[in-house]
Amino acid sequence: MRLLFVAAVALIDHDARVLISKRPPGKSLAGLWEFPGGKIEQGERPETALIRELREELDIDVTESCLAPLTFASHSYDDFHLFMPLYVCRRWQRMVTPMENQELKWVRPRDMRQLPMPPADVPRLVQAVLTGADLVESMPPGAGRRALVAQADRAAPTLADGLRRIGYDVEVITAYRTELRRPAPE
Repeated sequence: MRLLFVAAVALIDHDARVLISKRPPGKSLAGLWEFPGGKIEQGERPETALIRELREELDIDVTESCLAPLTFASHSYDDFHLFMPLYVCRRWQRMVTPMENQELKWVRPRDMRQLPMPPADVPRLVQAVLTGADLVESMPPGAGRRALVAQADRAAPTLADGLRRIGYDVEVITAYRTELRRPAPE
């Protein structure tokens, strides 16, 4: 079975809404809502793929330091197996614009369950976004980065084990955790 690596992101606006995109007619899983992102090219890091895809699909600029790993999905479809890390991002430059004539929608995390989404995107990823949104909303100001570090610490052993099993470079996880521990830019 072919293994497909895709990176996705939950873009969260200042009103705590998440951006989702509707898959266009003619593509697999057409008509389903998904997190923005795309295929990770050979030799490309997930963050680099997201930065490229977000520029191509939504005409926004994102820096790597604004992408925080949240969770991942591993799902078998009929003809391929998908591995998809999901990031969360709250900062970007430029106005979100659909560059591929795709339909976009800003939704409250709790409302995502009512939308048809690809099997890989639900329930784990939606639940992670819901949990992350609840966590962020309940944190005192300035606690966001510490909470993300704590979440990465809790998830790292499980994620690293899964990545090792499919031959992915586990050093990437260590780099994520190191990056999260750096002081936030002023």
